[in-house]
Amino acid sequence: MSEIDQRYLVQQNKIADGETKPPVFAKVMRSKEGVFEGVSFIKSKDKASVLTIEQANEAIAWANRKKPNAREYQTKIICVGQ
Repeated sequence: MSEIDQRYLVQQNKIADGETKPPVFAKVMRSKEGVFEGVSFIKSKDKASVLTIEQANEAIAWANRKKPNAREYQTKIICVGQ
């Protein structure tokens, strides 16, 4: 039995906003060689990066390390289509 290759998005909500504002989604930045360089969060779900679970975890870890206000946001991994 082969493993299903699911794809994910990284979604982020500002905790203080509650459910009043729409979430933002991760757009992963990579070098020409494909090396991970960072993440920016964008409003467009259609333009967000579709990731494997390992890539999604890498994006969350980077955002938690590099964003000075990371504790103000709830970041989670969702399946494509949610």
